[in-house]
Amino acid sequence: MSDQKRDLKDTVFLPKTDFPMKAGLPQKEPGIQARWAEIDLYAKLREARRGREKFILHDGPPYANGEMHIGHALNHILKDMVVRSQSLMGKDAPYVPGWDCHGLPIEWKVEEQYRKKKLNKDDVPRAEFRAECRAYAQHWVDVQRGQLKRLGLLGDWDNPYLTMDYEAEGTIVAELMKFAEAGNLYRGAKPVMWSPVEKTALAEAEVEYEDITSTQIDVAFEIVESPIEELIGAHAVIWTTTPWTIPVNQALAYGPDIEYFAVRGHPSGKILLIAQAGDLPDQIFMRLIGEHLPAGMSIVWAGKGSDLAGTKVRHPMHHLGGFYATPRPMLPGDFVTTDSGTGLVHMAPDHGEDDFELCKTADIHPVFAVMGDGRYRDDWPWLGAGDLDDEGEERRRAVINPKFSAPDGPICSDLRAAGALLSASADYEHSYPHSWRSKAKVIYRATAQWFVPMDTQLKGGGTLRSRALAEIERVEFTPKRGSRRIGSMVEGRPDWVLSRQRAWGVPITLFIRPDGTYLQDAQVNARVIAAIRAEGVDAWEESRKAEFLGDAHDPDEFEMVTDILDVWFDSGCTHAFVLESGKWPVLQWPANLYLEGSDQHRGWFQSSLLESCATRGRAPYDQILTHGFTMDAKGMKMSKSLGNTVNPLKLMEQYGADIIRLWALSVDFTADHRIGDEILKGVGDQYRRLRNTFRYLLGALDGWVGDFSDMGEIPELEVYVLSLLSELDDKLRAAALEYDFNAYTRLLVDFCNEDLSAFFFDIRKDTLYCDGPDSDARNAYRTVLDLLFHALVRYAAPVLVHTAEEVWLTRYPEDGEQGGSVHLLEWPSVPKVAADRDKWERLRALRERVTEAIEPLRREKTIRSSNEAAVTVPASAVPEGVSDEQLAELFISATVTRGQGDEVSVTRSSDNKCGRCWRLLPDVPEDGALCGRCESVVAQLDEAAA
Repeated sequence: MSDQKRDLKDTVFLPKTDFPMKAGLPQKEPGIQARWAEIDLYAKLREARRGREKFILHDGPPYANGEMHIGHALNHILKDMVVRSQSLMGKDAPYVPGWDCHGLPIEWKVEEQYRKKKLNKDDVPRAEFRAECRAYAQHWVDVQRGQLKRLGLLGDWDNPYLTMDYEAEGTIVAELMKFAEAGNLYRGAKPVMWSPVEKTALAEAEVEYEDITSTQIDVAFEIVESPIEELIGAHAVIWTTTPWTIPVNQALAYGPDIEYFAVRGHPSGKILLIAQAGDLPDQIFMRLIGEHLPAGMSIVWAGKGSDLAGTKVRHPMHHLGGFYATPRPMLPGDFVTTDSGTGLVHMAPDHGEDDFELCKTADIHPVFAVMGDGRYRDDWPWLGAGDLDDEGEERRRAVINPKFSAPDGPICSDLRAAGALLSASADYEHSYPHSWRSKAKVIYRATAQWFVPMDTQLKGGGTLRSRALAEIERVEFTPKRGSRRIGSMVEGRPDWVLSRQRAWGVPITLFIRPDGTYLQDAQVNARVIAAIRAEGVDAWEESRKAEFLGDAHDPDEFEMVTDILDVWFDSGCTHAFVLESGKWPVLQWPANLYLEGSDQHRGWFQSSLLESCATRGRAPYDQILTHGFTMDAKGMKMSKSLGNTVNPLKLMEQYGADIIRLWALSVDFTADHRIGDEILKGVGDQYRRLRNTFRYLLGALDGWVGDFSDMGEIPELEVYVLSLLSELDDKLRAAALEYDFNAYTRLLVDFCNEDLSAFFFDIRKDTLYCDGPDSDARNAYRTVLDLLFHALVRYAAPVLVHTAEEVWLTRYPEDGEQGGSVHLLEWPSVPKVAADRDKWERLRALRERVTEAIEPLRREKTIRSSNEAAVTVPASAVPEGVSDEQLAELFISATVTRGQGDEVSVTRSSDNKCGRCWRLLPDVPEDGALCGRCESVVAQLDEAAA
């Protein structure tokens, strides 16, 4: 018993590692990234996966404008997880990042700088202005590249694709020429979304909707011709929330199957023609006179809308003559409803898609009264340049100016003076389109634009719409609702407007004849494409017209188009100049996956789909994965005005990139999700548990050199844990293949927390610390720990890219010295081991009951640890073949006995406590003495040291 007084700490095999519990990620991660750059990890990975099955994620280009925001971070972390997990599964998964560099947002920023200097963009040579736009875009490419790399993203960052590279600009023109040479372009005048502030057409994807309050008016149009005599002299009543369109009214629309009536009794003495549907007449008269339809009103006529065919009205401003003197026909419109308004709709083909299409059937066409800045043109008789107020000032304003359409504004005042304004109030609340860049209201405006037809038969069969819809059926969407969303958009979308009236972009390189047709000459196109590939978009200039046209064409017979392409056409061509160009030989067409936010169903996903279906007959991708938007901690949309934005750069300074990555891969990213301090604290707790798991493994495996083949007979607990690992392996692989990263991280965290730390590690602490170095049980445990280490560090590598590297190089510093990395490894080879799962589920449930029963005694300090507990369990709860000693090991208790009742009971063991392993055992003669196992181990150690 001489060992009773001895300090036995040096005989206990405690885990030993230099791996710190405190991560210090903000300080440590930059050094890890610097090492990756030094060893050129991306190139090493490409070499390691050379010849393997490829997986191509084509990067959707973020806009080169401003700092990285939390949406950028989430998006790129998801992409990095995809390519890293595919690479881990053995595929060659390169990643080439890219940027969208042309377009209005950059022009707008450069123009802002001009405005501060009181300069006009139109006074600057176009090439000089474009050079400033190019420099602005390059600046933000460089800024964003550095910020995105800080997230630990692995890719070809030194060789990204830019839509403003000359080669890319040339390819965009080449793709456009494919449309032109196939006859799939036309110039037409149609109403398109137009920004008066930015003076250009906008794509739907460049528009956002905001709630506003507008002026609503009811206007009377006198009926001057009709097959129904009772209606002549009566007034058709229309309702609108865009009074500024009344000056270009050219017709009225009725619903053929709607019931109408003409009623007498309005205070003005007018007979009013309105729809007779439900409570709509009451709603109308509440607006007109502040009360429901008066009982004394007499019905002059009643009938269906179809009866109104041949009826004509005159414009309220007919006294101005000219345009306004022409009677306006009433036309049948299937789009007319009785949900609101009056059941009659005023038609301005310049400013509405339905208006345009319906008026076209009556040979009524746009008059282009509204200029690009939103004002009526100078020569327009009502509210043009010559329309002055009493003080000699112009009354015209931009049509988006609220005062212009206000109840006391010039339009309403003139209608009131003409006796046509029945009601006007500035209280109508509704959603209205705005430019996402300038935040100003947009309008529908008919202009001459270039279009790609959606419903024209293409060579090879089908229309662009039918091809796109067929591809949507073929492509795999995650989540599946994305298919329905983009499908409904494509099904109902108008022809694709390609042209923009701006400077910074790829020109529409067409030569137009006086009759409006364009030249289709492959040799001319080839010369233009070659020039732009060599010199960029500045090559398209008037001085080179003859050079491009060559000897076969007279330059005087052609006009060069000055419009530029919609930037969505630019980005829709990225599959061509990135995947097909050969500039990145590791890439191939088509892509396996496009991954972006759900807003790209109407943006990049759709423009890429349409471009590729028109030129190649199929989509440029096989799968689409979409994510939702990041909200603040309260679930509110982030906004600078609300002050609730989250800056990922500051988060990395505070927490480190791995914490942001773990957050991004833990949320259900397919829907809108949240971020905030408390959420990140929870993520930090998850991270610490994972880090602690690795720290324990590193410490427990200190000096271990064995492998699975040396293990011999595997104890039953280890068999069970290996079966759990095998199941985890299958589930993680499935989650990675299905892009279910929320499940992936949850499975990994739960396994480390619940199956390892709280169960396996806890039970085997005694074996690890106190068994002898040659113990079969200890060696078996460490062998399984080694398997766990190699599996878990690989599973974690795509998520915690820096931490996994730190873990790997802590254990294998020699690999680091040789330029190795955890990210060069492949998916672990995990033994497929089966265990009696029902038995172990019963044992774990019983273990939980025992732990709950011990806890009150621990709180009362009757016992200090479970090692002191004498436990009695129901005999019926113990699976067959499990001994009391095995139960004591499982429960980490002193003893276990079986009782006949249903309850678990706990008392303090009366046995003495071993001075080395601290277990209370019957073979310990007195407290502090050694148990038989410990006495044997200590003797073995002393003999080895002698």
